Amino acid sequence: MCASCAEIERLAELLQAHKGATVLTGAGISTESGIPDFRSPGGLYESIDPMDYLSVNALTRHPERFWTYFAKIFGPVGEVEPNAGHVALARLEAAGFVATVVTQNIDGLHHKAGSQHVLEVHGHLRTVHCEGCDRTFPMSEALDQVAAGGLPYCPQCEGALRPDVVLFGDPMPMAFARAIEAAHRSSLTIVVGSSLTVSPANSIAQLTEHLAIVNRDPTPADRHADVLVRGGAGDSLSALAEAVL
Repeated sequence: MCASCAEIERLAELLQAHKGATVLTGAGISTESGIPDFRSPGGLYESIDPMDYLSVNALTRHPERFWTYFAKIFGPVGEVEPNAGHVALARLEAAGFVATVVTQNIDGLHHKAGSQHVLEVHGHLRTVHCEGCDRTFPMSEALDQVAAGGLPYCPQCEGALRPDVVLFGDPMPMAFARAIEAAHRSSLTIVVGSSLTVSPANSIAQLTEHLAIVNRDPTPADRHADVLVRGGAGDSLSALAEAVL
């Protein structure tokens, strides 16, 4: 059953009135696939400082340590499958109710679920690129080199490889500018599984006339939401899809 049926019905009415919504997703949609939320209480970032281990500076100054932690933390993500929340968003997009999925996640699960219009504002784990010649290679090739005890390097020019994710200290990619444009084209943003505490991605929630939030915990934008659903992404979005399709 849905976590809050009355609110789901209100959200369905809002979505039907404002088709072509922008959806902003955060870690909360992927925790249901078994991917931990590193920022939550008890998460990884309480035990390590990401600036020391997973930043641009860490990659440059301590590449061995960076890749050891990166492979350990993110290597298993490639085997994770999308959950009911990802699938429901893909269905809503295919039916024209969702125009764009903007995600703070790097796991690629929206693509796996079948969403076509996805903007990954923090990058993704599918590929790496060479800092020397800019060629792109599958992430699996870099992780294989790490597993063999070495640093990932380009087979063409032997330059250093780096993941195609937005590391701490990186500027935001072009996908973020496109996400802002997408939100401005919409009249409704639905936030799913995001604490809305990570800047500047959280600013997407401020750009449309109407706002709905689907999240287990309170967010700083709750008071601005037209509809607030307290529940998990899988159950809530599945119920929403059933209500409007």
